[in-house]
Amino acid sequence: MEYRSRTYRKMIDGKGMVSFPVSFKESDLLISVDEDSYCPELKKAAYSHLVEIREKLESYILRDQVFQRTLLPHHLLPGAPHIARLMAAAAKRAGVGPMAAVAGAVAEIIGRRLMRSVKELIVENGGDIYFNTSHPIQVGIFAGKSLLSGKVGIKIPPHPSGCGVCTSSATVGPSLSFGRADAAVVISSSSALADAAATTLGNLVHSEKDFTPALQKVCSIRGVKGAVVILGEHLGAVGDIELIAL
Repeated sequence: MEYRSRTYRKMIDGKGMVSFPVSFKESDLLISVDEDSYCPELKKAAYSHLVEIREKLESYILRDQVFQRTLLPHHLLPGAPHIARLMAAAAKRAGVGPMAAVAGAVAEIIGRRLMRSVKELIVENGGDIYFNTSHPIQVGIFAGKSLLSGKVGIKIPPHPSGCGVCTSSATVGPSLSFGRADAAVVISSSSALADAAATTLGNLVHSEKDFTPALQKVCSIRGVKGAVVILGEHLGAVGDIELIAL
């Protein structure tokens, strides 16, 4: 029930920002922007972008239904929209199906579009985040019933060109995972890639013994900056990661 009520959103620290929700069909976003840039028109613009992105993706899936079902990298049909191309490219690097990148890709596209009108921004989509801020942000890790859930987080430095931090879980939320990780978190300059790579990491972790090889494999993916995995009371991290106590 905690996942459905989106209480994990309290674990994203974007100080001095104005937040507003944007929803369409299954997509439920929370967007935060700097106070100086906020205006009511931003929410309308974000909603318009979300509707456009989803409609283009849904139209593409109607003519390429394998895209939605496959758990492997997928070769796109001619004329695929930007959202599908971004998802497919991320999935190819991570070795998973394109839909593993959908939440991160939506957050990234909307975030990059809105950055034309704001100074700082955080877009959260089902626990997957794209941000572009001039100050560090802190993201708490929600790991279901793990004793570490909500007690540890990541401090992420500013990224002038944008950054993504995404989470996959075998025990929280509707995402498909073939592993047992309570939380598999990946940081990348692309939230689409972070989303796909988080799925890869989650799939590889079945026990604490899998931590090192799984983390090393995921961090070898071009574009991945770092990764964290939580399983029960155990935690592992590799790469450019600054863990913090909450």
